[in-house]
Amino acid sequence: MTLTKSGMTTISRPTALIAEDEPLLAAALQAELALAWPELNVVAVVGDGASAVTQALKLQPDVLFFDIRMPGLSGLDAAAELADRWNTDADHGTPFPALVFVTAYDQYAMAAFETQAMDYLLKPVQAARLRKTVSKLQQTLANRAQTALNFETTLGQLRGLLGAAQPASAPLKVIQASVGTTIRMVPVADVVYFEAADKYVRVLTASHEYLIRTPLKELLPQLDATLFWQIHRGTVVNSSCVETVLRDEAGKLSVSLRGRSEKLPVSRLYLHLFKAM
Repeated sequence: MTLTKSGMTTISRPTALIAEDEPLLAAALQAELALAWPELNVVAVVGDGASAVTQALKLQPDVLFFDIRMPGLSGLDAAAELADRWNTDADHGTPFPALVFVTAYDQYAMAAFETQAMDYLLKPVQAARLRKTVSKLQQTLANRAQTALNFETTLGQLRGLLGAAQPASAPLKVIQASVGTTIRMVPVADVVYFEAADKYVRVLTASHEYLIRTPLKELLPQLDATLFWQIHRGTVVNSSCVETVLRDEAGKLSVSLRGRSEKLPVSRLYLHLFKAM
């Protein structure tokens, strides 16, 4: 609600942001939303994940419609980054937006969304399915008393979706890294952490650094999940090498690793990994 000059209160219209890299599909979704939810105010339409994060932080909409496949950051990665940067301060923060992912038909993706109870829409968006989504969103926005609980639930759902890749039949034992004209065989057990860097992944042991071209998303399912923990969108650490976990004055965590001098930040999505026994 907002306060007018006359002292009367008015109910603010719910707001939404659409992130879709195909202009025709973005326009179609906006048109269908106008019919299914006339009160909804679409405050921005963007075409890539980075812009989605920037505009969502700036405009703080009530609802996000994120396309899964976008240039740069995917819809999932954009949602994860946004969740990590969202101000959840009890006095000055605002509730995290309700999330709806938009995806082309993919049976595995649909199963993942349903497993995590995360709402999704299939392209092209069908009016009947959108009406069901709108009804769920309206119920969510009407019950803001559960804000903290909803945010923790959202974090868990995003973790589940980000980790939904099919696991390898057996954990990887050796990393094959090119060093000049030589292929170096690096035992996975010697790796302290992996870090995404542009088109490469840095493979860091206690004494060496190697570069490989396998994307972190493809590498992660091949690692032993009980040993290698993802602590940030672009960072996976060997948990047996974690020496200390530090909390700063703002409550943010970072880890120090045996054999390495750097401190690595822990994303809000992965704070649950570091709780005292």
